[in-house]
Amino acid sequence: MAITVAIDCMGGDHGPSVTVPAAARFVDSHPEVEIVLVGLRPAIEAELARLPAGVRARLRVRHADEVVLMDESPAAALKNKKNSSMRIAVDLVKSGEAQACVSAGNTGALMAISRFVLKTLPGIDRPAILSVLPSMKGNTYMLDLGANVDCGPEHLLQFAIMGATLVSAVEHKERPSVGLLNIGEEAIKGNEVVKQAAEMLRASGLNFQGNVEGDDIYKGKTDVVVCDGFVGNIALKASEGLAQMLGSSLREEFTRNWFSRLAALVAMPVLSSFKRRFDHRRYNGATLIGLRGIVVKSHGSADAFAFERAILRGMEEVQNDVLQRLMQRLGTAAVA
Repeated sequence: MAITVAIDCMGGDHGPSVTVPAAARFVDSHPEVEIVLVGLRPAIEAELARLPAGVRARLRVRHADEVVLMDESPAAALKNKKNSSMRIAVDLVKSGEAQACVSAGNTGALMAISRFVLKTLPGIDRPAILSVLPSMKGNTYMLDLGANVDCGPEHLLQFAIMGATLVSAVEHKERPSVGLLNIGEEAIKGNEVVKQAAEMLRASGLNFQGNVEGDDIYKGKTDVVVCDGFVGNIALKASEGLAQMLGSSLREEFTRNWFSRLAALVAMPVLSSFKRRFDHRRYNGATLIGLRGIVVKSHGSADAFAFERAILRGMEEVQNDVLQRLMQRLGTAAVA
């Protein structure tokens, strides 16, 4: 089936200079996808002018005369910028003209606008931010990564159901395993919210494996790791900082003297393979899950390759009927 993706071209640190080339590369390799570029028409068309005519023909432009700034308050963006590129891109999903929306813009504003326009799925109190992380066993899907800093046990149960349903769809696993992020594996560990959530998860019918600790995320102990947004965002940012530190330290060590430079030359094939495997750009694209539509948030600093991966995330969720599966699952699941 033909898939249409709406892109907020003005979002992120780079705007159309990244989003438009990424969209062009994506449609060139995915003929089944059409893309609507939403934003300031002159800025978008300036980027389109640099592309081959055949690619330009498959990219439609929808003008938006306002832009949500990266430091703008979500409330102000929702109330005052109804003609922003972000709002119009989400509106296209609401109207059915597009099946997914991708933006690298202000996360809070994107969540506020998406929740207001699309509404939440039946049985879901709060949407969550879900992303995929590399692990020793493949991929680990983790939520919430920052949308909800204060959660009750029923919210963690809802996150688990949504995460498991998405993984089942995109990874084609019948019963994905679910873990609850905690300070220890023992049932007696954690605060009252986590303890109550664990009891609800044991009775949920999900493939719940119990508590998991921070190091289990990258061991791939479970397919899905559930936590509140406060804990999840700190864990994610700590992981990103560690990756940057390790990369910087490796460069320093391999350029320290002539012997280390020679060692780097010999190790180059292994280092290149390692870099490709754990390139954070390959995992760009977080899903705002729990909405009545597919919305993907790209990292604000994403380059064209990374933004293209976020578009791929949206396309795969459409292809695998994630939204329909969620609605079906929530219609039969006992969600508090």
